Amino acid sequence: MKRFSKLLIILLILPLNVFAYSDKVIVGGDNIGIEVYSKGVYVVGFYDVNGKNIGEDAGFKIGDIITGINDNDIENIHGLNDLIEEDNTYTFTVLRDNKYINIPIKLEYSDNVLKTGLYVKDKINGIGTLSYIDPNTLVFGSLGHEIVESKSFSKFEISDGSIYNANVSNIRKSSNGNAGSKNADIDKDKNIGSIKSNEIEGIFGKYREDFSNRDLIEVGNISDIKKGEAILKTVINDDKIESFKINIINIDESSDTKNILFEITDKKLLDKTGGIVQGMSGSPIIQNNKLIGVVNYVIVDNTKRGYAIFITKMLEEGDKILE
Repeated sequence: MKRFSKLLIILLILPLNVFAYSDKVIVGGDNIGIEVYSKGVYVVGFYDVNGKNIGEDAGFKIGDIITGINDNDIENIHGLNDLIEEDNTYTFTVLRDNKYINIPIKLEYSDNVLKTGLYVKDKINGIGTLSYIDPNTLVFGSLGHEIVESKSFSKFEISDGSIYNANVSNIRKSSNGNAGSKNADIDKDKNIGSIKSNEIEGIFGKYREDFSNRDLIEVGNISDIKKGEAILKTVINDDKIESFKINIINIDESSDTKNILFEITDKKLLDKTGGIVQGMSGSPIIQNNKLIGVVNYVIVDNTKRGYAIFITKMLEEGDKILE
């Protein structure tokens, strides 16, 4: 009995991989507008002030995140401007490579305005495709990859954000060596969800629109995925979600995010897009009536081909915003 008790205790304290995501989810495919705000203010470039590059000379680098001025915290460009008044010498607190450093800088007047010599941003806008909604937790996932700041090529550290309804207006076709893109009209009056997290597996948040008229689909495990035909769901015109044929070429369990190599075989989609285009990230992939993956990358040298992440990886990461 004593031996049994010890074994029971060991079993109870072992970590369990239990996730809250549902066995069935709402499949996406909707085109969405995306807007995310940064934690602090990103330095994205430099400009001369009175013939001097005062920002770069002070020690700033592209990708730095300004989080404070003279021991005052800032969250956005508006807060930065509010703290720059008549004095011309300031100490900026900057996050760089996960470390905080202080950078003194002497600002200069030009056209009667005190200037930093820094180009900055505090938000990113774009479009993508909704991947799934968990009907029980209301967690949604999209993109299948992280949002990256385009100048520094680093993951954009977000404070929050929103997704919106967006209708595809036209498509610039892909060709080998050149990925195309969807263009869409974003309805900023139709906020359908709040973004809570930006991770290598995608963006995640809470959905707020009614989805009671949408069908559930079973979540496919890695063992369910087979080489061969599958379906990709996405929008190529207005707001109509359509299904297109693809062929799964390879399955890679060892990769962090490039788990499914596939090729578009559907003539209608190829005629319209030339292959995978920007804005298609997040498009769900279905095989044998199960949601198995989400489009996340195009192979630029062969735009008919791309990669997808396992849906289970996205669902597991999406669960973390509930913690």
